[in-house]
Amino acid sequence: MDYKKVSRYVVLGILFFLPVTFLLFLYPATHNYAPLDIVNNSVLDLDKFTSNAEDKVLLKDHITVLGFLGNNPVKNSTAALNLKELVYDKFKGFKKFQIVILMPKGTEAEAQKLKGEISSYQDLRFWNFVFGEPNDIKRLFFSLKKEANLKDNLSSDHVFVVDKDLNQRGRLDDRTDKELEKNKPVYSLYSYDCIEVSEIKNKMSDDLRILFTEYRQKRKGEFNSDTRRASDLKSESNE
Repeated sequence: MDYKKVSRYVVLGILFFLPVTFLLFLYPATHNYAPLDIVNNSVLDLDKFTSNAEDKVLLKDHITVLGFLGNNPVKNSTAALNLKELVYDKFKGFKKFQIVILMPKGTEAEAQKLKGEISSYQDLRFWNFVFGEPNDIKRLFFSLKKEANLKDNLSSDHVFVVDKDLNQRGRLDDRTDKELEKNKPVYSLYSYDCIEVSEIKNKMSDDLRILFTEYRQKRKGEFNSDTRRASDLKSESNE
């Protein structure tokens, strides 16, 4: 028996089947991951708002990061810069992604000034400032689930993720592994604080990747996991 030839075939067989086996292990995980929770399904669209964009800016059929910068957006430049550098720059190439910032009418010049501060001569095609009446801004804000209220100047440090069907996305259970081990009470994450860099870099970036994966799998017909809604958590808490 030619042991050298046999050993050669054994090595070739291992090199061939090992990657295949690894991919088979990965396959279920790829198709059965936990999607990003729907925490609210009644987000208002932007029909009453205007912008300088050529096309009407709407939330429907887009994956949107929605923010509120108020009457004096330049004073909120830290939140805007964090959003630009940690979210927009990372996801601007993804299909149907946009950042929309709501501001009251009359702040168009301030918006242009802020845009100049954060753009650094870069492409901001998928970043939109939209303008509306104060009551319309409040109405849209109150259609969202939130951890913090809108400030008197119509601004918030928190931003929201809205999917293509006007569902607000987030986490129904935002407990850490340690908190789960200790069986701590459930708490949710409805929005993301743009002043907290770690929250934007870690939680928000991860959640957006999950949401883009969901839509990519839906396009390919591979998505078969049910998204938990807020009512699911409520029913659990009543058990």
